[in-house]
Amino acid sequence: MDSATALYRAREDGGTLFALTFDYGQRHRREVRAARAVGRAAGVREHRFLTIPLRSFGGSALTDTRRKVPRGRTARDIGRGIPATYVPARNTILLAYALAYAEVVRAHRVYVGANAIDYSGYPDCRPEFFRAFQRLANLATKRGVTGHPLQVRAPLLRLSKAAIVGEGLRLGVPFHLTWSCYLGGRKACGTCDSCRLRLRGFKEAGAVDPIAYATGVHRRPRRRAR
Repeated sequence: MDSATALYRAREDGGTLFALTFDYGQRHRREVRAARAVGRAAGVREHRFLTIPLRSFGGSALTDTRRKVPRGRTARDIGRGIPATYVPARNTILLAYALAYAEVVRAHRVYVGANAIDYSGYPDCRPEFFRAFQRLANLATKRGVTGHPLQVRAPLLRLSKAAIVGEGLRLGVPFHLTWSCYLGGRKACGTCDSCRLRLRGFKEAGAVDPIAYATGVHRRPRRRAR
């Protein structure tokens, strides 16, 4: 839902939309199908789907099915340390592809849906990482060295999950098309870190999460008494 909200923020900022979605060997392709549907809804001009074999390296519960995805963790546990679902160097690799694509289509900005507030401890979702990557973009691209640097934007970086839900609703993000669960399946599990953060965000925003959950945790928020 973060990437979808970042996409709709880019649409609001104006210009032509080009989208990238990656199959990097994650446990399921459900999020790839969801990204295709969101791209269509947003009206992107071109949506590229790339395969990067990060599963060949392993090192993550998202790319190595022999490792267990953490489930049922508390908010305090989720925010402590680097979890087993961290994919080594993933954002660095994906953003490098985005820089190349942006130069080819003559884009001015690259948007990414990373978040550093309600997140799972990933080192490549921190403000320090994006400041460093912006410097890299300035040095490593033709646009950068000729005085027309690409802007790397992470518009959700300092928003809570509840604020992201609110922003998405304001922008008209089709949250019913999005997918957050690490495990895939017909319904979201409701117990992995990603599901729990998503559910908390909708609850704190006083909104209804439109996707179905296998655990029965999906509930309409109670109305406050007047």
